[in-house]
Amino acid sequence: MTTTIVTYPDEVLRKKSKIVEDINGEIIALAEDMAETMYLSRGIGLAAPQVGESCCLIVADAGEGLMELFNPNIVSVEGSTAFNEGCLSLPEIMLEIQRPEKITVEGINRDGKKITFEAKDLMARVLQHEIDHLNGTLIIDKVSKIQRHLISGKLKKLRREYSNA
Repeated sequence: MTTTIVTYPDEVLRKKSKIVEDINGEIIALAEDMAETMYLSRGIGLAAPQVGESCCLIVADAGEGLMELFNPNIVSVEGSTAFNEGCLSLPEIMLEIQRPEKITVEGINRDGKKITFEAKDLMARVLQHEIDHLNGTLIIDKVSKIQRHLISGKLKKLRREYSNA
């Protein structure tokens, strides 16, 4: 069962997500629904707030297979690179975002085991983007006022569509 993707300016996108205390059938079903929704939407990452759930869960697949991660946390970063990013919660908006190119992430897998791993390039970017969602941060928060001004028309359109929904 796919879930609906929440779009800007929905307030759930601005909340800090709650830690997942218990990895049970319900939260695993949410992860599976999120993965299905991500694939059907042609995304490469999705965070629980994007489907209206304020909990620390992300799914990602940057070409290396599906990853589900509960309570993810970035423990170290290295390098820096800029790349155009889009977001399923900000349709039709692409922005050049500067991010570390290599990160170490820790989190919990669906079996409740703590895992730590390195990610680089696209996977590092995807994980950082999704972890930002868990903290209520969007790509529009990571750009200059000039860049934000350039997309202000698109943001107004999203706000209008949201209030009419």
